[in-house]
Amino acid sequence: MQKIQFAIIGCGRAAAIHAAQIGQYGQLIAVCDTNLVKGKAFAAIHGVPFYEDYTALLKQETNITVVVICTPNGLHAAQAIAAMKRGYHVLVEKPMALNLKDARKMMAVAESTGRQLFTVMQNRFNPPVVALKQALDKGRLGKLYSVQLNCFWNRNAAYYKNNWHGTRELDGGILFTQFSHFIDVLIWFFGSVQQVKSILKNVAHQGQIALEDQGAVLLEWKNGLIGTLHYSVNSFSKNREGSLTVLGEKGMVKIGGEYLNLLEYAHLERGTISLKKEAAPANQYGTYQGSMGNHGQVYKSLVASLQKGKPYYTSAANAKDTIELIQQIMKSSS
Repeated sequence: MQKIQFAIIGCGRAAAIHAAQIGQYGQLIAVCDTNLVKGKAFAAIHGVPFYEDYTALLKQETNITVVVICTPNGLHAAQAIAAMKRGYHVLVEKPMALNLKDARKMMAVAESTGRQLFTVMQNRFNPPVVALKQALDKGRLGKLYSVQLNCFWNRNAAYYKNNWHGTRELDGGILFTQFSHFIDVLIWFFGSVQQVKSILKNVAHQGQIALEDQGAVLLEWKNGLIGTLHYSVNSFSKNREGSLTVLGEKGMVKIGGEYLNLLEYAHLERGTISLKKEAAPANQYGTYQGSMGNHGQVYKSLVASLQKGKPYYTSAANAKDTIELIQQIMKSSS
C-alpha cells in the first residue's frame, strides 16, 4: 500500500514530534515556516523542500495527502481551511481553533470539500484515562456525584519570551495552549456542561501574558453532577499535577500524576480497575514538558481511517465542544 504523503506547516517543537511519527506511518514531503532559519534547518534535517509561504506549498506540492498544522493556535483555522479547499486532508494540533465561529467554519469546509479534519487529543490514549472511561461506560461507579479536575503546571517568564506565547490573538490563553487536553477528557467522560461559574486571575505573569495564569471553576451538568476545575501555570519550578477524581455511589477513583498518567487509587464496591499497559513518557519541548507522548496512537488511527475507512478516535465536533466549554469558562468570569 502506498505511503501517505504529509506536509508540515510550522517547524517548531511540536513539528519534530509529528515528523518522527510521519517517518513511522508515512512520508514527509515538504515543510513550511515563516522563520527562514528554523524552517530551512528543519527541512534540511528531513531532506525535504522548504517553503516560507504556506499558500505556495499548498499550490506546488500536489502529491500531499495530509497537511499537518503545527503553527500558533490563532493561525490554525485559516491554514486548515486553505488546505482543505486545495483538496488535502488536515491534521491540526490542539486547539483546533480559538473560537466557535472558526471551528464551525472549519467543519463546514471539511463537509463541503469531502476532506477529513483530524484533530489531536492524545490524552485519550493514557492507560489510566482509558481504564476510567471503560469503568464509567460500564456504570461501575453507579450514580456519579462529583468530579474534581486539577491542572498545576509551570510556565515561567522564559517560556513567554516567545513572540506568540501568552498573546490573546495567537495563543488564546492557558486553557487552550496547556489544558485543552484535560477539558477534552472532562467532556468525553461526562458530556456537555450546563452551568459554569469561574474566577480567573493573572497573579504571577503581569506584563508577560494577556490573559489569566490561574483559574477556579465550578461546573454543573444537566444530570445534577457537579465538579470543579482548578488550573494554573504557577506551579513552583515544574509541572506537578494533572489529576481527575470521580466520586460515585459505588466507588471513588483518582487518576493523576502530572498528565493523567497514573492510577492513584480505585476504591469500588466490586472489584478494582487495572491498567493494561504503562503510560508513555511525556512530550519533551526543550526547557519544558507537555502532555503524554501518544502521537503514535494518533497517527495509527489517522492512517487506519484513510487507508481502511475505520473511524478516527476523536472528531472535529469533539474539538469544537472543548472550545465551547473554554469560551464558557472565560465568559463566565467577566
